[in-house]
Amino acid sequence: MSKTIFEKSRPGRRGYRIPESDCPIRSIDLPHMRKTPLGLPEMGEQDIVRHYVELASKNYHVDKGIYPLGSCTMKYNPLVNEEVARLDGFTGLHPEQNASDAQGALELAYRLERALCDLTGMAAFTLQPAAGAHGELTGIMIARAYFAGRGEKRKVVLIPDSAHGTNPASVATCGFAPKTIASNERGLIDPELLERTVTDETAVLMLTLPNTLGLFESSIGEIIRIVHAKGALVYMDGANMNALLGIVRPGEIGVDIMHLNLHKTFSTPHGGGGPGSGPVGVAKHLVDYLPVPRVVEEGGVFKLVSRSEKSIGRVHPYLGNFNVFVKAYAYIRTLGGPGLREVAENAILNANYLSARLKKSYDLKYPGPCMHEFVLSARNLKKFGVRATDVVKRLLDYGLHAPTVYFPLIVEEALMIEPVETESKETLDHFADALEKIAEEAEKCPEKLHEAPVTTPVRRLDEAVAARCPDLCCPGDLE
Repeated sequence: MSKTIFEKSRPGRRGYRIPESDCPIRSIDLPHMRKTPLGLPEMGEQDIVRHYVELASKNYHVDKGIYPLGSCTMKYNPLVNEEVARLDGFTGLHPEQNASDAQGALELAYRLERALCDLTGMAAFTLQPAAGAHGELTGIMIARAYFAGRGEKRKVVLIPDSAHGTNPASVATCGFAPKTIASNERGLIDPELLERTVTDETAVLMLTLPNTLGLFESSIGEIIRIVHAKGALVYMDGANMNALLGIVRPGEIGVDIMHLNLHKTFSTPHGGGGPGSGPVGVAKHLVDYLPVPRVVEEGGVFKLVSRSEKSIGRVHPYLGNFNVFVKAYAYIRTLGGPGLREVAENAILNANYLSARLKKSYDLKYPGPCMHEFVLSARNLKKFGVRATDVVKRLLDYGLHAPTVYFPLIVEEALMIEPVETESKETLDHFADALEKIAEEAEKCPEKLHEAPVTTPVRRLDEAVAARCPDLCCPGDLE
């Protein structure tokens, strides 16, 4: 096993040389002043560079291979968008600058909002939310303000059992009671069950479209009619919008509130916890409830408007995560309408191709056809003593990243796979070949899967101990 950077450290070695200061040295006496050295490693520049190059070679990333994570797309993101986001005119701005000095940035935000409206059919968007879960929270806050303004004390938000786990959390945070609605045998919302479930206390139906099984709600028109007939709102979790671009405009089918994940559908990679962006769009009757400030255009001049009697207020400092806006706008303008529709068509094609190949080796509880993703099950391998965890650990030995496992919860031994629109047929075949071979190994030599991974720098970890008793400190006397 490779040594840590602390183990490679040798006293007195340096990768830098700082000239002696010619300024008077004045000490600062602070109550929490550190009393001991930081304990940082001491190494020469070349050794430091080699250390991090070695670490990078062990890491898996989107430039190395496919990321088949269902519901959490890690697709290729055009590098030109990164260059555009680094332009001095954007990076040199300060968020407190006067609007007259930031016309280009404000125009970009304004045009991005209009582009999102064109793509979704919604009346207006706020760009403030920092990610999908933040967008959900913002959307439910808008619904709460809407019903409060009407004097209606609705208490319940309906959430399908296949929904993202953040949905009920957002609902509870806003003071509503989440209520689960079961999927039918096809993995969809049953309109008859919905009609029996929706009452005058229902505030919102919070659905994911396509849902987390990768399925489009074929009765969506009837579903929305039932909800609206009771005076409730339809919230669409738009995390999977990459399957609908240029095909379905949610606003036109009656969605009242929705969020998008710019960091998923519109180019920005979202690895490592950020950056993200989860704009929220609303129908015309909810525009006044959007967070402020909002960018408006008056006679070719872009201004920030901060006054709105019904607004839920600010949900993020300034306008949101601006560099994500730049990448998303560049992506939309580069592809245009036909190109964005092709994104959706390729995502659907790739998912259905993989699904057709792999359903011979694994169970497929909900056969579809699917949209952008599908959920296999490794339950057929349990008779050999093999579970989904064993399958994905063995996949690491084939040099491939694992798909999402054990989600959604309504599928036993779930393997949630989203190949995304940018992977070639050759890559998909390589991934499918590996999973097919693993299914064969499960039958003939299950111990291979139980021992996996054997080729990675770190073998299989005790995940229960890691979660409950984490040790985040390096060995040594570091204070």
